[in-house]
Amino acid sequence: MALYVAHWKAQGLAHKTVNLGVALTRRIPNLAARKWRDDDGRTWLDAPPLLTMLPLIGHQREPRPITWAEQRRLLPLLPDHLGRMVLFDLNTGARDEVVCGLKWEWEIPIPELKVSVFNIPRESVKGRRRDRILICNSVAQSIVESVRGQHPEFVFVYSQRVKKPDYERIETMNNTAWQSARKKAGMSDLHIHDLRHTVGMRLREADVREETIAAILWHTRPGMTAHYSVAQVAELVEALNRITDERHRTNRSLAMIAREALETKKSPKVPVQIKSG
Repeated sequence: MALYVAHWKAQGLAHKTVNLGVALTRRIPNLAARKWRDDDGRTWLDAPPLLTMLPLIGHQREPRPITWAEQRRLLPLLPDHLGRMVLFDLNTGARDEVVCGLKWEWEIPIPELKVSVFNIPRESVKGRRRDRILICNSVAQSIVESVRGQHPEFVFVYSQRVKKPDYERIETMNNTAWQSARKKAGMSDLHIHDLRHTVGMRLREADVREETIAAILWHTRPGMTAHYSVAQVAELVEALNRITDERHRTNRSLAMIAREALETKKSPKVPVQIKSG
């Protein structure tokens, strides 16, 4: 097993990613030693092998939410289809696999709120504990409307053909177009998952309650309901509408203030031209 771990580390995988693989691998011998039995009632193994997890402290990457200035710099560098997906992510906080696999059959229009929600089945939710509700704010809804009718099954699709386009599902936003755009924008360290972190940060800067943030980002909390009324959905929509622009930044985080200050220092200064006469 140590050779496998060494191989995974050599591939540049994070310790947390390696640990996920180790946890999955060690479940099989654990079942063989504790649950699976032969016809005589004996377990398949006398004892499971000891598989040690890698340390996480000092090896986990810190979240890297983006500033509004970085967002304005990044989006124009993305292809239209990917730009829509990234902007949708920045207004919903959905995971990459949820955005790429979003289906029209999951949509539930709420006419009184003039938005839709998507009921994501547990099979498409990380952890697969239960169905989850994806909330659309005004920006996310406008993006949904802009692609309606492109594909009978998936919301976000891509076509290389201009005339008579043949749309296909996008497997991941973390593709070569994303990597090229983030490099051109001077953000080579930006990950797709950082878009989700950005939503959480912006909600906090807009003074949204932690319970509401948890519901939007699908963080499990004690007492959190799996069923929402229209009034509860309206509260979540209102919260997400507070992050459609910078006007609601009433409680900026110190980390973001520091990042914005660093950007200002890096930005080239335009020389002031003095007109004669």
